Amino acid sequence: MRVIFSDPSLKRLGTYVVFTSDGKKLSSGAADLDPETLDVVKSALNTSQFKGEKGKYLEVFTPPKSRAEKIIVVGIGKLQNIDELAAQSIGGSIFQALSSSSSRAGYVLLDEIKGRKISNSKLTAHIAYGCMLRSYRFDKYKTQEKREVKKSLVSVTMMLKDSSTARGLFSPLKSVLEGVFFTRDLVTEPANVIFPISFLARLQVLKKLGVKLEVLDEKQMKKLGMGALLGVAQGSAHKPRLVAMRWDGAPKSKDKRPIAFVGKGVTFDTGGISIKPSGGMEDMKWDMGGAGVVAGLLYALAARKAKVNAVGVVGLVENMPSSTAQRPGDVVKTMSGKTIEVINTDAEGRLVLADALWWTQKKFKPHTVIDLATLTGAIIVALGYHYAGMFTNNDQLGKKLSLAGEITGEGVWHMPLGDSYDKQVRSQIADMKNVGGRDAGSITAAQILQRFINKDIAWAHLDIAGVTWAQSASATVPKGGTGFGVRLLNKLVEEHFEQ
Repeated sequence: MRVIFSDPSLKRLGTYVVFTSDGKKLSSGAADLDPETLDVVKSALNTSQFKGEKGKYLEVFTPPKSRAEKIIVVGIGKLQNIDELAAQSIGGSIFQALSSSSSRAGYVLLDEIKGRKISNSKLTAHIAYGCMLRSYRFDKYKTQEKREVKKSLVSVTMMLKDSSTARGLFSPLKSVLEGVFFTRDLVTEPANVIFPISFLARLQVLKKLGVKLEVLDEKQMKKLGMGALLGVAQGSAHKPRLVAMRWDGAPKSKDKRPIAFVGKGVTFDTGGISIKPSGGMEDMKWDMGGAGVVAGLLYALAARKAKVNAVGVVGLVENMPSSTAQRPGDVVKTMSGKTIEVINTDAEGRLVLADALWWTQKKFKPHTVIDLATLTGAIIVALGYHYAGMFTNNDQLGKKLSLAGEITGEGVWHMPLGDSYDKQVRSQIADMKNVGGRDAGSITAAQILQRFINKDIAWAHLDIAGVTWAQSASATVPKGGTGFGVRLLNKLVEEHFEQ
């Protein structure tokens, strides 16, 4: 689907979208409709139970001579509550309304919604952004689906005066959108398509955007002493890879140190010898969600030419049971020199991240490190499917992430860390064990990761197990892979780390 920005015109044939706020007050853009069509719209509003609530819409059939095939009246709620996030939600509602009406072309009349917090141009750009976010489809394997079902809505045109300004504001949002879609594609692909080597192949597109790639193979990782990551990978026929993606967008910065993002990339997680129940195991294709977000974020930063030095590192492995797989009770030695007793081979993400985090700090000397992982089911028990769990050693970084979450709608919830949890991961024969029991499972996992962070590094760990995959659609996120984290971290960089 395409989004087009255009000056107002009622000469085109298609479905037109107008707005109404609480109390059924039509926006001024509706005045551009011909008198007969406008009368039909007003009559439909007066006789319907539709009240203009945000997220609701009313479909109106037009008189025979009208250029508009249909009119869709979209509710925008209270005018004073319309900000960027609300505008994106409105855009998602527009896409849903147009798709449900089987329209091929939609024309959104945007002049002029007064009484809201943001300019009309910014409002338009974010409505377009939300519309595009909601339009994502992953249908490449639906070979029997009719073509007209796949691509029923071809274009949405945003009509307003000074459309060029809105188009300019939309341009960086489109780059972020492409990053989100890149992540959603990676997360949604099946595990026979996305495995460490093929994931790496997908990353080659980043080179065209100016991102530099560095790849470590199995031999190089072994030489560096990455026993934890390699221990997870040793049961699979697919060989592991550690990949660094570097974007140097602020070459003249006095501080050359980058901000680093590290992602867990377990392309399929059976649990290994501590095998998972069969029910729902197919979902473990998206256990590489953290790596997917890091890849999508680097795509977004490079595509919009962000003025920041950033590096993304992903540890790519597959966790399988086999005659070569690691066993419960094995002890692995990490790159840092610390040893871990493997009590449960299904607690593999922290093993991958232990080596990936240590290498990132040694190699790139970042000032800030943020890791993302579908790490624990315990975070779902704590927070459900609405927030990512955030653990951090730096309150200022935590506040910045929380604010970015509020702005983008990708919320994080600040979870505790503390020495009192460390005793749960004490091992009798190694420096630590990889699980701390059922109690506080997401916290003890974060405590393990913190042991691989240098004290002078601002660090945050985001447990995204509950927010990587959506079982039902929301305003701007269809059912399936969400891309949660790309918009969040892009906003963090935009607000606090760009030069």
